[in-house]
Amino acid sequence: MHGAQFQDRAVAAKGRNGMPDILLAEDHPADVYLIRAALEEYGIDLPIQVAAEGEEVLRIISQQEALGGAQPKLIILDLNLPRHDGIEILQRLRGTKRLARIPVVVLTSSDSPRDRMVASELGATRFLRKPSNLEQFLSLGAVFKELLAQGEAQSSGG
Repeated sequence: MHGAQFQDRAVAAKGRNGMPDILLAEDHPADVYLIRAALEEYGIDLPIQVAAEGEEVLRIISQQEALGGAQPKLIILDLNLPRHDGIEILQRLRGTKRLARIPVVVLTSSDSPRDRMVASELGATRFLRKPSNLEQFLSLGAVFKELLAQGEAQSSGG
């Protein structure tokens, strides 16, 4: 299920000033479900916006650059998105003044050392391979929680 059907189901409530706290760039509904479960497992109850295509993520980034205001606290980015891949999105994010410091977790099925190297060079906060079992997938919530806590500490001056 891609496109409008998936997007209608996946967009959650907005957070501060209409922007969600977590932007999830993922085109597979099962992975979206598992990521939401991982967040829930670690008590992370923040507004999430799901973008199923790279083009949609780039549109959101452009809106954020133009409008200012609140921005996501965390971006979870799949590398293999239709209509603009995660590497292109990461380049764009890191090339903006407003969004360059947002933690970005690259969460991908890619095993490519080149993908890992390029993501690292572009400033990905973490590069994680999608786990193959439920327990490991749910444990990703700990990484998300850690990065959100670090962001909170930085924004409060601590």
